[in-house]
Amino acid sequence: QVQVVESGGEMVQPGGSLRLSCVVSGFTFTVASMSWYRQAPGKERDLVACVMANGMSANYVDSVKGRFTISRDNYKNTVYLQMTSMKPEDTAAYFCHIGCAIHATPYWGNGTLVTVSS
Repeated sequence: QVQVVESGGEMVQPGGSLRLSCVVSGFTFTVASMSWYRQAPGKERDLVACVMANGMSANYVDSVKGRFTISRDNYKNTVYLQMTSMKPEDTAAYFCHIGCAIHATPYWGNGTLVTVSS
């Protein structure tokens, strides 16, 4: 059984930093691209960042480039999203996903809520 479990979401002030974690089990993590998506209330779920299986290449949506960093530890079956210089528009539920494309696999976490507010 595949499990995807996110953690780390909380409220943070504008300009602050936060790190999200996602642990995967029941799947061959080392061969899978991994991604973070986010969904704000009333909006669609959008890709934030994706990292390739070997961790050597990553892609980001323009709005987070230079502020967010996706990384992975293939020994711990864990993918991270380091967020810095956070803005109120980063407020959303953040979801970890196996694969990069939204329909790459059916495997998603339940989400972790990030709120950026003063």
